[in-house]
Amino acid sequence: MWAQGDIDPNSTDEQFTISSPVTIDLKEDEEEEEFVEPKKKKRKKKVFYGIKTRKGYTREGYGNRVTYELFYMLKDPIELDPYVRDIYWYDFRRKEIRIGGKVDQKYGAVLHGPYKKVRNDQVIVEGIFFKGMKHGRWIQLDKDDLLVDKEKYYKGWPKESLVRYYSREQEKMKEIIPVEYGEKEGNYFYFYESGKVGVKGEYHWDRPVGDWYEYYPSGRRKKVIRYPKDPFEEDFNPYIWKEWDPQGRLVYERR
Repeated sequence: MWAQGDIDPNSTDEQFTISSPVTIDLKEDEEEEEFVEPKKKKRKKKVFYGIKTRKGYTREGYGNRVTYELFYMLKDPIELDPYVRDIYWYDFRRKEIRIGGKVDQKYGAVLHGPYKKVRNDQVIVEGIFFKGMKHGRWIQLDKDDLLVDKEKYYKGWPKESLVRYYSREQEKMKEIIPVEYGEKEGNYFYFYESGKVGVKGEYHWDRPVGDWYEYYPSGRRKKVIRYPKDPFEEDFNPYIWKEWDPQGRLVYERR
C-alpha cells in the first residue's frame, strides 16, 4: 500500500511548487521619447481583488497590553475553497477572528483584504487575506520592529507546497502535498483523473493525523484509516476503522 504524500522519484508526472508567476517584459526603446507621467487611477476604498469589503477590528487586553486586530471582511457570503484547511472569518457573536472549523457566514464574515495586528502602536503581524485564506507575504515583527518571521502563501497554500498534475499542461491536478518550512503541514489531497477526490487527510508536523479517507473512483467511500490526533503519540498504531465495498455496503468496522 502506498503512503499518502510520498513522492515517487521515477514518476513521469509533473511536479510543481505553488506559485503566482508574474512576467515582466523589460525592453529599451530604440528612440528616446518624452516621458509623460500617466495619471494614477484612484483606488476604490475597501475594494480588494475587485470585491467590496467593510472594515472590522478586535480589541483585547488592558493598559499597555492592549492588542488590536485591524482587518477587512466580505459583505456577502461566498462559496469557500473546500480544500484549504485554514479559513479565517470574523464571528459577530463572539466578536473575534476564528480559524477553520465550520464557517458560519450567517453570523460571521469571511476576511478579505489587508490585515494588521497591533500592540502599543507597534505592528506585530501583517499580511493579506483572499476570501478567508492567507495570500502573498505575511510578516511577524518584534517590539523593536525587527523581522521575526516571514511566510509566503498562494490562496491559502504555503508557497512550498507541492502540486502534481496528470500532464504537463497542468489541466488536471493529481496530488497536492502541503509543505511549510520543509515539513508536511495542512490538508493533503489525491485526485482521480476525473477530478473526484481519491484520498484526503491532514498532516501536522510532517505526520498524518486524525482520520484519513479513501474513495472509489465513483465517489463512494472506500475506507477510513485512523491516525493519532497528536502527531507525537509514538505508541499509537494506525488502523483501518471502517471499510465499504464499491456498492456502499459496510464490510468492516473495528470495534
